[in-house]
Amino acid sequence: MKILVCVKQVPDMESKFKLDKNNKWFSEEDLAFRMNEYDEYAVEQAVQLKEQTGDAEVVVVSLGPERAKEAVKKALAMGCDRAVHIKDGDYYKKDSYSVAKNIYEYVKDENFDIAFTGLQSQDRGSAQVGVLLAEFLDYPCITTIIEFEYKDSEIQVKRELEGGEKAVVKVKPPVVLTCQLGLNTPRYPTLPNIMKAKKKEIKAVEPLDTENLLTFTDIDYPEKKGAAEILEGDVNELVEKTLDILKQKTSVLK
Repeated sequence: MKILVCVKQVPDMESKFKLDKNNKWFSEEDLAFRMNEYDEYAVEQAVQLKEQTGDAEVVVVSLGPERAKEAVKKALAMGCDRAVHIKDGDYYKKDSYSVAKNIYEYVKDENFDIAFTGLQSQDRGSAQVGVLLAEFLDYPCITTIIEFEYKDSEIQVKRELEGGEKAVVKVKPPVVLTCQLGLNTPRYPTLPNIMKAKKKEIKAVEPLDTENLLTFTDIDYPEKKGAAEILEGDVNELVEKTLDILKQKTSVLK
């Protein structure tokens, strides 16, 4: 079995973001970076499947600048076998279509049985790369999976729907699966596995000149709104204050 897993390096969401000088993206100064959280679940599921089948190969692919290699190394240390790094300093100028097309062009001839991606990236949040990759590969795609089972060459997943509903889907490979938070518990790379990962292949390739269907024209900070008012006092006082506010500032009470 051949398994593909796609990862992206993103800023730590606890970072303090600033816009770049052109208002086209965020400034990377003083930011810490890590593997996209959704992708960690994808890597873990790919490695678990490899361990279950015993004869699988897991290939990790990532599009991003030089620093993105750190996310690739982490995936290798978690148990992936080899990697393809599409080295692209202008990664943020590519939309989801272009990213998926780049990945497709470098993996299309490998005939992967299963491709895992994160549901979405934490910086852009479009949730489109996995779906578009499936379209390019002409594979079915099941999104937002929260449970995964492989048995007798068949896959059964539970996926998250709107309103707290869940759906169980069965499918035979090949397939693309996008992974939701909580699918599993991503492992921490051990020191021996980190050392082993240094010997694994990371194939660096150039990005392809693919078409963008979406262009960022401007990014701005959220509009500042009025500050919150915190009410204090005993229950009777709070009720009176709340009623006064509703009467004065809303049309709920007249």
